[in-house]
Amino acid sequence: MPSAIELRDVSKLYGRFAALRRVTAEFVTGHCYVVLGQNGAGKSTLLRTIAGLIRPSFGTLAVLGSAEIAAVRHRIGYLSHDSMLYDELTAMENMRYSASLYNDGSVSANSTPEQVLAMVGLDSRLDRPVGKFSQGMRQRAALARVLLPQPELLLLDEPFSNVDAASSLQMLHVLAQLRAEGKTVLLTTHQPELARPIADSFCTMQDGQIMCMERFPGEGNHA
Repeated sequence: MPSAIELRDVSKLYGRFAALRRVTAEFVTGHCYVVLGQNGAGKSTLLRTIAGLIRPSFGTLAVLGSAEIAAVRHRIGYLSHDSMLYDELTAMENMRYSASLYNDGSVSANSTPEQVLAMVGLDSRLDRPVGKFSQGMRQRAALARVLLPQPELLLLDEPFSNVDAASSLQMLHVLAQLRAEGKTVLLTTHQPELARPIADSFCTMQDGQIMCMERFPGEGNHA
């Protein structure tokens, strides 16, 4: 299968500190990769680099077949620690605002606000501002926002952090469905057992390096 992401000797330096150290890896289209590692291992930096939010100090990478990430950014969905939601707005109002940002023609096919909220198990008619949501509901709304432009590549940084069990299961269901549709998923987590059902591979990082890429013979794998 073709590669969704290719990194060759990618390093990211902050002064004398190396957040990434000569990372070389390939992530195959249509697979789900669970990135593991302690705090400071380089997981978030890896995702931010792939998303094009930061530039590598050295090395090269190609994302969705392009060395110019800006050219394919509309095909990438990135969920950070910051939900990027407006607390004073309802979930529906947040989705409508985010959807309006894609009306410049850069995205050929969008999901509707109603569709993405339904996908993550939220009622589009709920009139409560997201600032009063539980953490689980808030994280599901954040995922819904990411799904609006129907991205081909999903980069999710700790999507299950401080999330209740019901919300985690709903999000896993959504990710499994997207993966079955051929989307590529990279997610970081400190809860590997939770993500195991949808994982094709576990990618373990330490000190800015990928130490191993372990294909997991579980439910997530293709035959």
